[in-house]
Amino acid sequence: MPVALIVLLLEISLIYHAARTGRLRPWAFIILLAPLIGSLAYIVVELVPEWLGSHDVQKARKRVANKLDPEKQYRELSDRLVITDTIANRAALAAECVEIGRFDEAEHHYDHILSLPMGHDAIYALGKAKAQFARKRPAEALATLDDLQRTWPDYNSAEAHLVYARALEGAGRTDEALEEYQALLDYAPGAEARVRYGMLLKLAGRLADARHVFNEFLIQMRRQPKHVRKAQAEWIAIAEKQIVG
Repeated sequence: MPVALIVLLLEISLIYHAARTGRLRPWAFIILLAPLIGSLAYIVVELVPEWLGSHDVQKARKRVANKLDPEKQYRELSDRLVITDTIANRAALAAECVEIGRFDEAEHHYDHILSLPMGHDAIYALGKAKAQFARKRPAEALATLDDLQRTWPDYNSAEAHLVYARALEGAGRTDEALEEYQALLDYAPGAEARVRYGMLLKLAGRLADARHVFNEFLIQMRRQPKHVRKAQAEWIAIAEKQIVG
């Protein structure tokens, strides 16, 4: 059998599989426009993870798929919302909007949810604040978070606290931001708050304090298990660069 015919049959089979599993876009175009290479990419990105079933492989597949078609999940969630307009579906779409940079739309969805009796919840106010901050409107994010604290005084969230500290920093309220970052160090999970605290100290000209924070953090990370260091690899790299720089 000629090689060209084998490649053609493979492409047809893969496009059929993509259509059956809801992956026709963008894979049909990739497979047709890049003969053989497109087919191999589909096998590696879509089929191999299914065969292996590994969590890490699935995550890698999702990263590649998102690069090829970053709005695939957005379209699926939008279609789901059209069919069933529930708080859960709208919140999922709002969170995806933040992920792909549709911040105006995300804020609109969160406002709609918060206007509903069953949607008046701190978690959605936090989502709105995150969208506002992502739109580079730190003052509005601060106002939303201040209102959240007044409305739900018992709501405690390290994530909300971190967004608040970052919004203070973005608004140029450096001393207040440093206080909030320092308060976060005692209970925030992960390394982001600590590294951001060191970075702001450095920006404020407190170089010795910043170096102390970074050194302490890196010493602590060296004592952690491999999986912890892997999870915090991005922040470890930033801290190392900040010390050198």
